[in-house]
This record gives sequence, structure tokens and C-alpha cells, in this order.
Amino acid sequence: MKSISDRPQSLVRAATLVELQEKGQLLVRLNQQPIALFYSDDRVYAIDNRCPHMGFPLHGSVCKDGIVTCPWHYARFDLASGGTFDSWADDVRSFPVQIRDGEIWIDVTPLDNLKVHHQQRLQDGLEQGISLVIAKSVIALLDLGIAPTKPFQVGLSFGTRYNKTGWDTGLTMLTCMMNLLPYLDESDCPRALYQGLSAVARDSAGSPPHFRVHPLPTTHLDFVTLKAWFRQFIDQRDREAAERCLVTAVELGISRTQIAEMLFAAATDHRYLDVGHVLDFINKALEALDAVTPSEHGEATDWQEAEPVLASLVAGLANATRMEEASSWRYPVDLVAILEEAFEQLPAVLETGKSQRGEWVQPPEFLSVLLGEDAQAIANGLLDALRSGCTEEQLAQIVTYAAALRVARFHTNNDHGDWNSAHHPFTFANAVLQGIRRVPTVELLRGVFDAAMSVYLNRFLNVPPARLPDAKDTVANPESLLEKLPDLLDRQQQVNETGRLVAQYLYSGGNPKALMTVLAKLMLRENRDFHVMQSMEAAFRLYSQLTNPVEGVPVLVAAARYLAAHAPTMRSQEQTYQMAYRLHRGDRLFEDTESEVNAD
Repeated sequence: MKSISDRPQSLVRAATLVELQEKGQLLVRLNQQPIALFYSDDRVYAIDNRCPHMGFPLHGSVCKDGIVTCPWHYARFDLASGGTFDSWADDVRSFPVQIRDGEIWIDVTPLDNLKVHHQQRLQDGLEQGISLVIAKSVIALLDLGIAPTKPFQVGLSFGTRYNKTGWDTGLTMLTCMMNLLPYLDESDCPRALYQGLSAVARDSAGSPPHFRVHPLPTTHLDFVTLKAWFRQFIDQRDREAAERCLVTAVELGISRTQIAEMLFAAATDHRYLDVGHVLDFINKALEALDAVTPSEHGEATDWQEAEPVLASLVAGLANATRMEEASSWRYPVDLVAILEEAFEQLPAVLETGKSQRGEWVQPPEFLSVLLGEDAQAIANGLLDALRSGCTEEQLAQIVTYAAALRVARFHTNNDHGDWNSAHHPFTFANAVLQGIRRVPTVELLRGVFDAAMSVYLNRFLNVPPARLPDAKDTVANPESLLEKLPDLLDRQQQVNETGRLVAQYLYSGGNPKALMTVLAKLMLRENRDFHVMQSMEAAFRLYSQLTNPVEGVPVLVAAARYLAAHAPTMRSQEQTYQMAYRLHRGDRLFEDTESEVNAD
């Protein structure tokens, strides 16, 4: 028999065997770890006292046939291994036990496979749609030093495989959260991923896997042919044929730029598909692929997850509602006819403006035209700008800015549901802008015109317009305003007050990055809302890309007003996250310290 000095330092004395036999159960604290001891069928068992589900103490639980049952939600665990029979609860940690000279010694060696365990639990949480499991896994993985791209990629892979409708709102929210990470406090990064991953799990609930369509058995197709076929099949709503063209392009190593060109061309062959969602989903899918692929990779289609992610976009493209079929785009003004005439002029207009690129200055009245009541004047203004040397990106940015002003000037006398009518053109225009930064093609340029017409159609939402905050309304200490923002968003009907506070902060010289960090934090404490997340991410991107910070103030005002219009919520998802965070931190949520045995 070894002496105590010969025993491994990880072995810690817990109690005497006689004491445990007399009581049947004991609660001890070893190295700050509460451990429940059980004596059953002449064996000693030691497990973590906290139920891994929600932290309720297992000491005092019923133990029968080698199974202990938590008395709160009735999760059942194998005493020997800690394995659970109810996967929503997670396995409880068990500790090796040695009995020596009538004393119980517990091996408290730290676990060395936590990374693998939490990666598997994230997968389990997605498969079973359990937000608490997702939250605990993400918090643990990031705390272990895992890059945020890893859980993001797990969600991306899962969401594109298990989804009846293909790429949808959950994957878009996940990618929005990934894009927002640079703006967040470090402590909010796992919270953002939790929100996005939980949205993916919700969308995928009960969905069968998507079965792969194999590429064509050829190596001799060129990009021009594949692009033409893809557009033709999308036009005919032939999902399977279009998907086969797309996966063939991936298999043949068609470049990332050309893949994007194919998708954006098909998305703008028809007008404003699904009120802008289709093109926004395409843009987000491409950004998701960028996020999971190391930046040093070349231009060939070597995106990780490329085939399943790109294939998930086809259903939305093929099945989308086309606005040329909607009466609002035909009557009383035939916007489609105006657009088709403008599209015919685009090649010549771009050629004329080529020599003047870099010299164009935005006319003072241009924004007023875009926000005006003459659809033909809007189309003509866009063409004149291109003819005068305006670049595709400049034009897309101005239209996106005009769409943001619609939200910033949205009057609260409008029906609450009309917030979405103002929101859709903005996020669509932002997707077009980000797409044009990637691939400035004449086909995608049509999306700028579509966005401008969608802004035109919503002009009634600014009748009368909500007044933009006055730039002269400043304070000496802008940082004090940020402290008031959380309380403001704890109350309903604070849209205008929130917009004024944000503008006052910025006009007073406040730090825009600090403001965006606070706005994102306040968004994340609410129950997730697809449009709120879209709006916030689009506003942050647009503001960051504008060269004039004063010009960008209405953009962040728009984001803040939209958030205020949808807050406060029940915040039940934040409660779930806080539970996961406190469990991970080791907080003693429900334990009775008086019942512990002093192991010393």
C-alpha cells in the first residue's frame, strides 16, 4: 500500500467510507469543486454536484439501479460514467475513486478532452434545437481559445445540409453575427454566435438532409456556357438543373469572382426577388464562405464548404416571387418598363463615363431626386451619374444611403408593420453594394436600379417625414449619453428619443465605435429578430464605408430607431445565455453550502 506522500497529487481525500455508508450521500468541496458522493450497491461514486443542465445540485437526488435522477427536470445519469440518458442535459463529470485505509480519495485531475467534448455538444445542440446546449458549447469553446470561425463553420455546415428551403433567415443571422464581431466587446462574441447558431437550429428543426446533386461528368465546359445555362434554368424555375450547373462550376475550379457573377446575374434577371431577400442571402452566403476560408487562399473556387453553401442558394433563386409580377411595380407607374429601358442604355452609358471615372462629384440635388416622387427622374438621374463618371460602387452607396434615410425619417404615426417596408430596401441596397464591391458587373448594376425603385415605392412612409436630429444639438460630455441608452431601450415607444440621443452623441464628438459596440450589445440582449439583426449589420457596414462621419450620422440613427421600435422584448433568450454563462463560470446557482462536508 502506498503512503499518502506517494499518492499522485491529483488524489484528494474526500471523506471516510463509514461516514458515506451511514448517510448514503455526502456533499464535499475539493479544490473549490463541489462533488456529490453516493454509496450504492456496495460501490462509491463521485460526480460533479451541479446538474449540467441548469446547475441544480445533485446531492439529495434519488439513486436507484446505478442511475441518479436530478429532482428538478428529471435528467438521468449513469453514476459510474456520468453519461446522461437525456441529451438535453449533457453528461455530468464523474471522478475516479480509490478507497484506502477506510478513506475515500478522489482523483480531481482536470479533463484534457474538453475541446472535443464541447465541439460534439455544439453539434448535439444544433441537431436537437437546444439553445442552452448551444450557448454552453460556444461559451466554452471560445474560452478555450477556439477561433469564432470554428463554431461558425459548424453552424454553416449544419444549416446548409439540414434545411428544406435552402439558405434562409437563420444562416443569414449567423453570418450577420459573424460580420458584427469586430464591433463587439469580447464578452459579447459568444453571445452573438449563440444567437446566430440558435437561429440556424430553429430553421433546421425537423428538416431532412439535402442530398447532393453531382456535377456534370465533363471537364470541358467554360464559364460563359455555365453562366448562360444557370441563368436559363433559374429563369425556368428548374432548381435541379440550375444546382447541377453551379456544383459543376465549383468542381471545375471556376473562380470565386465568376461564381459570384453567375449568382448575381441570375438574381437580377428579375426584379427585386422576394422583396430583396434572395440577393441578400446570396451576398451573405459569399461572405460566410470568405469567413471560413483563410485569406491566403487564391482566387480559384477553394472556399471551404463551397459546394453545400452555394447549392443551398438555388431553391431561393428558382422559387422566388418576382416583382415584375406584382401590381405595385406595374401600376399606376410601370416601373418595370422604366427599368428595362434604362438597362438597355447601361452598356453605352458606362462606356461614355469610363473616361471621367474618379472625377464625378455628387450633385447637390441628387439625393432629393432619389427620395422624390418621379420614378422616371430617378432612373434618369442614375444613368446621368454613370454617364458622368460615377462608379458602380459610388452609385450603389448613394442609393443605400437614400434607403437608410427612409428608415431614419420613418414617422411613428405609420403602422408598426411598415417598419419592414422601410427596412427591406435598405438591406437589399446594402447587399447590392457589398456585391458590387466584390464583382462590379453590369448585371449586378441592375440591382442598384431595383433598390432605387423600392425606395421610391416607400416614399409614403416619409409623409410627413420624421425630423432628423439637429446637428447643433450637442452636449459637453457625450459619454454620459451612452449610459442612458440601455434605460431608454427598456421602455416602449422610445423611437424618436433614441434617434435623438444617438445623433446628439455623434454630433458632440462621441466615439462611433463605442456607440456601435453599445448598440450591438443592446440588440443582443433582446430576443433575436431577423430584421433587426440585418438592419444593424447593414448600418454598421455602410457607416464604416462612408468617408464623411457627419454624413453617416443618419445611418446609425436609422439603426437605433429600428432597434427601439422592436424593443424591449421578453429577453428569454438572454436569460438562457446568462444561465449558460453562469454555469460555465462555476457560479453556485442553487447549492446549499451548509450541507457540505469539510474534506480537510
